[in-house]
Amino acid sequence: MKKLGLLLLIGGILTGGLAFVQSKPEAKFDKTVHDFGSIKEELGAVTTMFEFTNVGSSPLIIQRVSASCGCTTPSYPREPILPGKKGAITVKYSTVARPGSFNKTIAVYTNVPDTIYVLTIKGNVIPKR
Repeated sequence: MKKLGLLLLIGGILTGGLAFVQSKPEAKFDKTVHDFGSIKEELGAVTTMFEFTNVGSSPLIIQRVSASCGCTTPSYPREPILPGKKGAITVKYSTVARPGSFNKTIAVYTNVPDTIYVLTIKGNVIPKR
């Protein structure tokens, strides 16, 4: 009888531990690519938002966001996004002195294990006349 009790105790610990391991955040983005199309250089800058939902079962923490070049400036929420809640990453692209097509990436680093979310902005800057 003692062995059965011990086995049930160990099984409960393992099951609880397994549930803890499976409890993780997950970001689901509404879109991962934004095409600005043709935009005029004299606009100075254009902005878009990448909205997401934490579809996981624990808080999502955005640790950092980095752009592939200095012409792209991302901003992101600093507070944890609770399960089921929404957040957004705003990306601003400078059009000044950048005529021609562009394709830039934004890497989003979170507390989701082994995952880097990649967002993309693209378009074509029409030069000043």
